[in-house]
Amino acid sequence: MDNKRAIFFCSSNAGIDPAFNVLAREMVLMVARHGYGITSGGSWRGTMGVVGDAADEAGAEHVGVIPRFMNGLEHPKQTRTFWVETMSERKELLRSISSLAVILPGGIGTMDEFFETLVLIKLKRWNGRIIVMNPKGFYDPLKALLEHFVATGMLAQSDADACLFASSAEEAEKLLFE
Repeated sequence: MDNKRAIFFCSSNAGIDPAFNVLAREMVLMVARHGYGITSGGSWRGTMGVVGDAADEAGAEHVGVIPRFMNGLEHPKQTRTFWVETMSERKELLRSISSLAVILPGGIGTMDEFFETLVLIKLKRWNGRIIVMNPKGFYDPLKALLEHFVATGMLAQSDADACLFASSAEEAEKLLFE
């Protein structure tokens, strides 16, 4: 399976700032224009649902990876659904079929996905890229934490540099594709 796909790590919660979902749609449409398929956690809930809807709108392949215990939450318009047993298997499969990780505003699940992906880049176990979408400064504390890790010798600058930060789809497009 070709891995020119972008993983979207994001919230499955409803009731978040609508601007975050607008950005999710813009990001899906933008990466699809650059020939990327879309991979996601496979749910129709929250921003994950927006990602699935935007992939359908763009005519992009959308591969969802969803644990069996979430049966019934799968997005109805996915091109393909992979069923796994655990959240760990989900993340591993998502990365194995993708070469770009798009981190949208999210909570602890998104942070788990982000940090595990960054660790795998550091250990040279995944050679993709990460773009952290930072609308309204949502991830300013994360950016400051990474800078703190570098300043205290806990993280090499080259590893921190694996994370690109952008506030808009236009800025992300310039960082990724120009």
